[in-house]
Amino acid sequence: METNNASMTVQEAAKLMGKSQDFIRIGLQRNILPFGYAVQMGKKRYCYLISREKFKEATGIDCTGEK
Repeated sequence: METNNASMTVQEAAKLMGKSQDFIRIGLQRNILPFGYAVQMGKKRYCYLISREKFKEATGIDCTGEK
């Protein structure tokens, strides 16, 4: 899967927050986490989009890699 600078993976968000990947996935599925979306692609399959900008706004964690 390709990523770009505007978005981040579930794995990256989980690591930065010190949470599990399931925490991030379920939070996005239930619209609890305000920095991304979970799109249901099948009965049990989801795709996730996490905005780096929204992640930083919501968590205060700099995920841009800028110094």
